[in-house]
Amino acid sequence: MAIPWLMALKVIPWGDVIEHAPSVLKAARKLMERQPQPTGQSGTPATTTPVSAVPSLGELKNALIAAQGQIDRQAQTQRELTETLAELAEQNARLVSAVEMLRLRTRVLVWGGAAMLVWLVVLTWRG
Repeated sequence: MAIPWLMALKVIPWGDVIEHAPSVLKAARKLMERQPQPTGQSGTPATTTPVSAVPSLGELKNALIAAQGQIDRQAQTQRELTETLAELAEQNARLVSAVEMLRLRTRVLVWGGAAMLVWLVVLTWRG
């Protein structure tokens, strides 16, 4: 079961991931900043309709209340999704730095192991 993970880790172009992580984080922050702040009431002009198709004032009021509630729910959902995206981008940046550190440690460990193996072979041939 560990072999597919190892293959996946070898196939992923970590250099590209590390290179693009800061730009992903910046884009997520820009998206966060572009989100409009919650406001009170919106001032949209009323449209004119023919007199025969005019709904009652109560129907209009109910439709307006329902539409405003739906807009508020969608705006809240969009803010939550934007915050989640920003958090994911920051987590991705931390993950990329951790993976880079692990790659460096692995490289040092491999070179250290190879040096010890050479040292052991030299000691064995001498003795």
